[in-house]
Amino acid sequence: MMGEHHVTVLVPDSVKNVYALFTHFHDFPKYMRFVQEVTYYDPQRSHWVVQVGGKQEWDAVNENWIPERQVGWRSIKGLQNRGTVKFTSLGPDQTLVDVFISHIPPMGIVGRIAEWLGIDSHFQTILEKEMQNFTRMVEEAPRGTADPMLSHYLFHQESAFTRGKTTERQRTSMKDDPMMSPEHLREREKKVANEREEEKRESEFKQAGVDLKRQQMQDATRMQYEALQRQRVADLQESHEKREKEKQQEGIKHELDPVRDTIGGRNASMERTAFGDQDARHERFPQHQEGPMTARSLRPQKAEMPVSAADEKAEMPASAADEKAESQWKNLIRGRSLEDETR
Repeated sequence: MMGEHHVTVLVPDSVKNVYALFTHFHDFPKYMRFVQEVTYYDPQRSHWVVQVGGKQEWDAVNENWIPERQVGWRSIKGLQNRGTVKFTSLGPDQTLVDVFISHIPPMGIVGRIAEWLGIDSHFQTILEKEMQNFTRMVEEAPRGTADPMLSHYLFHQESAFTRGKTTERQRTSMKDDPMMSPEHLREREKKVANEREEEKRESEFKQAGVDLKRQQMQDATRMQYEALQRQRVADLQESHEKREKEKQQEGIKHELDPVRDTIGGRNASMERTAFGDQDARHERFPQHQEGPMTARSLRPQKAEMPVSAADEKAEMPASAADEKAESQWKNLIRGRSLEDETR
């Protein structure tokens, strides 16, 4: 009976970095919970210890490795299993990771099929959780780096290293790693604390900006609402005053205007107006009925000595005898004649 397992995760980093980070097998106990040891005999052979349904151990050899595309292994001693991990680039910062693992139960458990089925189901849950831990480790590593020691997620509270569940061989291997020296770990812990404090301050600053913007929007909305309410009250007051004024004016007789409300029309009651004699109550010029161009002058005539008709005819030229006196209106329009000007 063989168990088959498959887990897929989307990792937010380039395929180059994801491949480099995953192939640090010896760092698995730093961020995985159930992997207690991954140590190397040589570049191709490694020893694994995991805690799934009890302690499980095996020696494995690398196979089918394709740089930045695939890694694989198969056990040569201990728990029979083999696995393949494929890396597919979905963009400059997106990598799809597919993990395929198959294993055969140890001989001593063949008679406990029901118990093994429960362990097999539990292993699927564990595998999903460990790959989530890997994704979280990559997310918290600085962009462009392939060193797991630069990730804040290393040595988290659930890791085998933090809980003290690593094997003696794993601890010895870590002591030989200069990056795991006490001095370096203290320096790393201080650096991580400072970076997290800086991230916290940036987050609080951004949140303060968001809160300020939200408060400004709320204040603007409130002020607009209050202005609309004031305008509504003013409109209601104005409408009420208008209705009250209309009620007060009901039944009140309108007083006639001496200029506009007379029978003769506008300004008909005015004694002297600029609209002409016909618009006035009294005549300004009695001869206004005659044509203005032929009307006689209203200026008084000079007193003359009476003469006989014969003498008058003799003194007046023939042409002048038939000529009528010019109207004063013509003089105003045409101007004075040259003869008048030279007198």
